[in-house]
Amino acid sequence: MSEYIVELDHVNKIYGTNHVVKDMNLHVRPGEFLTLLGSSGCGKTTTLRMIAGFEIPSSGSIRVEGESIEAKQPFERDVNTVFQTYALFPHKTIYDNIAYGLRMKKVPKAEIRERVEEMLSMVQLEGFEERYPSQLSGGQKQRVAIARALINRPKVLLLDEPLGALDLKLRKQMQLELKRLQKKLNITFIYVTHDQEEALTMSDRIAVMHDGIIDQVATPTEIYEKPATKFVATFIGETNIFEGCIVESTGETREVAVENGFVQAAGEGFVNGEFVTISVRPEKIRFSKDDIGSFGLQGIVKDYIYVGSVLKCNIVLPNGNEVRAERLSGEDIPKIGEIVYVRWDVKDAVLLHNRDNVVYSTIKNMPIV
Repeated sequence: MSEYIVELDHVNKIYGTNHVVKDMNLHVRPGEFLTLLGSSGCGKTTTLRMIAGFEIPSSGSIRVEGESIEAKQPFERDVNTVFQTYALFPHKTIYDNIAYGLRMKKVPKAEIRERVEEMLSMVQLEGFEERYPSQLSGGQKQRVAIARALINRPKVLLLDEPLGALDLKLRKQMQLELKRLQKKLNITFIYVTHDQEEALTMSDRIAVMHDGIIDQVATPTEIYEKPATKFVATFIGETNIFEGCIVESTGETREVAVENGFVQAAGEGFVNGEFVTISVRPEKIRFSKDDIGSFGLQGIVKDYIYVGSVLKCNIVLPNGNEVRAERLSGEDIPKIGEIVYVRWDVKDAVLLHNRDNVVYSTIKNMPIV
């Protein structure tokens, strides 16, 4: 018996000359909330549709609880799908919408009523049985769609951007409700979204997709703190990117020559002379009016953006690149137009292999004119 409930092994999907999903390997644990995250066209919805049975893989294997399901019709698979468009029957009551799947399976009426009432209670829609979809809000419609999928007791629930049509406040509320429901039922959720904050809020693990390939599968904390690639670093939240070449190594610390000077980062598996990328989150950036040694890139404070409890600062380096830093409102900060030295703790920088292997022009201690 496999330890995974859903397994994709070397799955490909090709439409003509368009290779949408490329040799994908993904293993989902029972009771897990796993999110497929990526920009439009990366292949995440196609992947979900292949698991659901609405698309057939060009090659590869898809298994649920160790059983191959490629040859099964969608209704024969122990998975259900919730779509962004709800797909409710407008002429049926909420009760009839939720009960539809059980009636198709010819479940006894008494059991149907018991299970519908259980679902209505679970999604907090008691008393809505005789209403029609047109009488519900967007959030209520989505909860009906979820109840209709869950009443069949699937082993896996697939959710294709189900909150995309909701306004921001309702979407955030539904994120918490979905997470609560998933933990209560202990059903495996595979969730598709392009919203990074949504993925970080809800997921046990996130699979970040890019151009048909999974760049990284990890917990939200690992994805944010230790991105595996430049794409993951730039796609998840804000970050500062520095490109350069390793010129010296001391233990795990690497000194890297960048266009504006020399900086440091820590990492294993890197060699002198290798071209690398450094990612540093804005909240990890430090800056001061005085050069405190070790390393520090000179820059000019361009502006501040006030966002409630946080001030976002933009610092312009000599080559025109900008560094973003964050500070709590009320902290002592330099004035706009002042020269500052930008640095970070070595442990706070993520060192990445530069897949492009581009040669960069480095200028030591480039002064600000």
